[in-house]
Amino acid sequence: MLQDQDKTRHPEKIGLNDQPSPRKPDWLRVKAPNSPAYHETRQMMRDLKLNTVCEEAACPNIGECWKQKHATFMILGSVCTRACAFCNVATGKPDLLDPHEPEKIAQAIKQLRLSHAVITSVDRDDLDDGGAAHFANVIKFIRTESPETTIEVLTPDFLRKEGAIEQVIAAKPDVYNHNLETVPRLYPTIRPGARYFHSLQLLASVKKVDPSIFTKSGLMVGLGEERSEILQVMDDLRIANVDFLTIGQYMQPTLKHAAVARFITPEEFKSYELAAYGKGFLLVSASPLTRSSYHADQDFLKLRRARLEKLNLS
Repeated sequence: MLQDQDKTRHPEKIGLNDQPSPRKPDWLRVKAPNSPAYHETRQMMRDLKLNTVCEEAACPNIGECWKQKHATFMILGSVCTRACAFCNVATGKPDLLDPHEPEKIAQAIKQLRLSHAVITSVDRDDLDDGGAAHFANVIKFIRTESPETTIEVLTPDFLRKEGAIEQVIAAKPDVYNHNLETVPRLYPTIRPGARYFHSLQLLASVKKVDPSIFTKSGLMVGLGEERSEILQVMDDLRIANVDFLTIGQYMQPTLKHAAVARFITPEEFKSYELAAYGKGFLLVSASPLTRSSYHADQDFLKLRRARLEKLNLS
């Protein structure tokens, strides 16, 4: 692992709102994780020297998920080459790739007896393929060790990495997730290293290459976006044939990150959910605590049922 001076969890962000976030409402308060199963899961990750986005991104649902021994594995190291204004993952000089990581991930999934595994990663702009081959190897080892486990990948955008997306698609994950995160207007300050229309094209490409793979994308709200902008993003995602949309409340990880403009009420989330279903998504998860991989195992079963129902109606 790198020394502390090679990475930072609190990079300076340019052009962000210096105003403090408003007080967190009651509906966003969660209990501190302290169950025996949580500690068992945590120890396993330490023993296998694996990273999880649950810890690195300070997910508020970690106590609930790890109590059920559900974890989202983060591959390609723990240091990201980008410094997005919303993300708590460390930024700096990337770790060396662990060639044994795919085997260790597969071992952990087998040990946890996961019916559905979620694999994500940091951005690796330093690699020729952005880490696509590593994603494919992880999928390959999981298929070998736990052939009944369904696999969901949440990948970076592979910007300017020709052929990378196709490598991951060829490995045939069951769900291909790539988060748009926010509305196009906010990309320059919130997601400066990414390009909105490239991310849309990535999602559209998955469906074109392999229509059997479910596609998924997620949005954070409370960053200063307008409702009309969220509805437009929904339309853009449907044009790209995305099946599943998640919408959750943005929460400021540290004072160095983008401030929360406001906390969206549960009623507003319900309104977004109804609007998204009206636009044709197979599945929508919209709530203050929704995150990309929250309840992903249950949601995958719902996705399959929704597809079957749609086929039966057509």
